[in-house]
Amino acid sequence: QVQLVESGGGPVQAGGSLRLSCTANRLTYSMYCMGWFRQAPGKEREGVAIIARDGTTNYPDSVNGRFTIYKASTTTLSLQMNSLKPEDTALYYCAAGDGYCGLTGQGMNYWGQGTQVSVSS
Repeated sequence: QVQLVESGGGPVQAGGSLRLSCTANRLTYSMYCMGWFRQAPGKEREGVAIIARDGTTNYPDSVNGRFTIYKASTTTLSLQMNSLKPEDTALYYCAAGDGYCGLTGQGMNYWGQGTQVSVSS
């Protein structure tokens, strides 16, 4: 059974940085579309970074230029988050899928449990 486990979340002040990591068993990242998603209380889930099998990345305007997704190894996905803002506070999820590769997340088959990021002003 595929398991994705996120780490690296925590409290940070506005303007600071965090790096999230996602490790997997029984899954080779190069064969999947990978992504990071987040959900804040009372809000819908949103995609914050996608990396396709060919390495192409995509970000929404809200994080473009601040967040960077990359595959640190064949089984470790990372998200470097810089210049964090209070509105970035959310539970961040790692996901993998072999379907549609987009920020909606509809093509993702596997999801982690999430890691909390809290940005204070």
